[in-house]
Amino acid sequence: MRPVRVLIGMLGLDQHEVGAVAVARLLRDAGMEVIYLGRFNLPPGIVKTAGDENADVIGLSCHSWEYLHYIDELLALLRQQGLSIPVVVGGSVLTAGDESLLRDKGVAATFGPTSSAEDIPAAIRSLVTSARRP
Repeated sequence: MRPVRVLIGMLGLDQHEVGAVAVARLLRDAGMEVIYLGRFNLPPGIVKTAGDENADVIGLSCHSWEYLHYIDELLALLRQQGLSIPVVVGGSVLTAGDESLLRDKGVAATFGPTSSAEDIPAAIRSLVTSARRP
């Protein structure tokens, strides 16, 4: 079985990539392949790259609230493209209300400032295992 492939990027003008880089390293150390998009991404580019790269999970790092603006478009584009790729959102700015809102919209998992280095890869593996089941 091939390694889990996680696409990581930030939406819009969010330029804070320290957390994204740290999570990318954490996932690589856990044996996953990471496609790192970096900053200044919009939903169409993220969805295209996720499809082109055969990503198992899309991870969005956030340190601003732009994810609230773009998440509906991103999830709609995934559905339109027929891609059932779980989306996870992580960042220190996530409030409990935002996490609930994101889950209601269809985000598979959220990671806030108290998420541990063990929780994130375990949650991603669980999502991929569930998605790969026939």
